[in-house]
Amino acid sequence: MRLGVLDVGSNTVHLLVVDAYRGGHPWPLHSEKSALRLAERLEPDGSIAASAVDDLVRAVDTAQKSARDLGTEGLITLATSAVRDASNGEEVLARVHAETGIELQVLSGEDEARLTFLAVRRWFGWSAGKLLVLDIGGGSLEIAAGVDELPDVAVSMPLGAGRLTRDWLGEDPPTDAGVERLTDYVTDRLNEAAATVTKLAPFDRVVATSKTFRTLARLSGAAPSGAGLRVPRSLSLTGLHQTLGFVRRLPSTALAELDGVSPRRAHQLVAGAVVAESTMWRLGVRELDICPWALREGVILRYLDQLGE
Repeated sequence: MRLGVLDVGSNTVHLLVVDAYRGGHPWPLHSEKSALRLAERLEPDGSIAASAVDDLVRAVDTAQKSARDLGTEGLITLATSAVRDASNGEEVLARVHAETGIELQVLSGEDEARLTFLAVRRWFGWSAGKLLVLDIGGGSLEIAAGVDELPDVAVSMPLGAGRLTRDWLGEDPPTDAGVERLTDYVTDRLNEAAATVTKLAPFDRVVATSKTFRTLARLSGAAPSGAGLRVPRSLSLTGLHQTLGFVRRLPSTALAELDGVSPRRAHQLVAGAVVAESTMWRLGVRELDICPWALREGVILRYLDQLGE
């Protein structure tokens, strides 16, 4: 069957359409994105700005029309950190529904972590053993760990690259003092989660998903996206430390010209690297693998599983 996932994230509104069936590999057919950066377009009271809501309504409407034109039999909709945490989140959801007919389902941070973990487990299989999965989004950081298809521990924290850039790194490039303050803040916020997650250690395999980790891996020497999904990619703590030392000195305009860096997210790269390094260091991770599947694939897999229940 042909399924679509419409994901309203902190950085983008992303439509993914796949051909899939229960027990089979979901084959991507179409992908389109609208870069709205909702996590950075907030008013002082924490509400999503009116102009951003206007853009969101248009992006959702365009995406559903694309899904319809492609003949999708089902459109799964979801919204994550930016809408979930906004003070006017309910009003945003109501307006999207009133003007497009789309009823966005808001995922909790823990559910994000669980579904991403499911996607990673299916990608690497049972031979991966006990998994630790890290995912840095625009609004939040998710950590999940366990030995089964769903994790024993699933944690979400407001440590996304877009959120932290907005709140902590006002200069471009950021000052050394700003980066150090951010590092201290992130490390402190990680303490409680790290204490919970490390109780499950040691892990047989540590895996990261998300655009942030893929970009950092590429800048550290991993294969480019053009090499294909199945080419192994990894990121070491040493390589990440060297990459952070490099990118923190460059303005976002220069970062945007680097191979593997999205121009729309270049300004978030330093904050994302700080979160990645702090998380790996705090959890005792020396190296991790990059998984091309993440939340959207996990949502599709769970939907297909439920068809047989």
